[in-house]
Amino acid sequence: MRAMVTGGAGFVGSTLVDMLVTRGDAVCVLDDLSRGSLSNLASALATGVSMVTADVRDADAVRRTASEFLPDVVFHLAAQIDVRASMADPAMDADVNIIGSLNVLTAAAEVGVPRIVLSSTGGAIYGDGAVIPTPESAIPAPASGYGLSKWTAERYGEWFAGTRALDVRVLRYGNVYGPRQDPDGDAGVIALYCDAALAGRRPIVFGDGLQTRDFVYVDDIAAANIAAATTDGVGHRVFNVGSGTEISVLELARAVGDSVGVPPERWRIDHRPPRAGEVRRSCLDVSRARHELRLGPGVPLEPGIRRTVAWIRSRSRDEARGDHGDALV
Repeated sequence: MRAMVTGGAGFVGSTLVDMLVTRGDAVCVLDDLSRGSLSNLASALATGVSMVTADVRDADAVRRTASEFLPDVVFHLAAQIDVRASMADPAMDADVNIIGSLNVLTAAAEVGVPRIVLSSTGGAIYGDGAVIPTPESAIPAPASGYGLSKWTAERYGEWFAGTRALDVRVLRYGNVYGPRQDPDGDAGVIALYCDAALAGRRPIVFGDGLQTRDFVYVDDIAAANIAAATTDGVGHRVFNVGSGTEISVLELARAVGDSVGVPPERWRIDHRPPRAGEVRRSCLDVSRARHELRLGPGVPLEPGIRRTVAWIRSRSRDEARGDHGDALV
């Protein structure tokens, strides 16, 4: 399989690239490196993976990359993922997530790419009031600009499927975590808590901490992308990808503290005011993906946290030695 991966230098994208390389697939990455890092692709680039530094908002660059590489599938992961940024600057969020997605869909249709896998959000698209766990049939009611822009990109994908004969598969992710999620960037809460625990800082909780999320390990997301690209004859185009397990932020903080070995008296919650645009409860019904894409139950939360902690510790040791990945590429 020839696979083009937008956002392939990022946390999720680079994990997918490594999995594709292991399968023996030919891979081309398109990434503007605004959040991704070449260090994430060090092993992949050494095997011959091609890298195009470009923004998905640059329609000519996206079209040129697709026409030169001629992929069998495009995995579209490049996105603006910060809920707070989408609330503060919805035009920027829409520019990346809607216009960028349109550029990818248009290029795929013009070049004749058989299949495209769009990354979307299950955590931000359904909104409050949805049944828990939430099935794909629930009516989207996003509370943030991010959720709205990702839903709009999904609708454009559906439109291209109907008018341009593109085979479009949509994956709605839970809250993804794992190695390569940079705790210094716009990271998810698990990376932030692991980093805080290792550094001796208190975990910050916005609101009362009883809000819930569905956390899914990054390898399971990469595997779901490959399953969506390689499974024929599916009956649906939209799939939730998560653990199917609901956990509160307070429970998560305790789990991270226990994993790192922080004494409870030193792991006191720093409560802050709740943030706009964030849903109260989120947990995905993943039965469709498990049945049609034949996905397994995935990595449980506790071993996933341990792997994330180990990666952050290793990263800290590399930085202490001055081993900065980008400088080596």
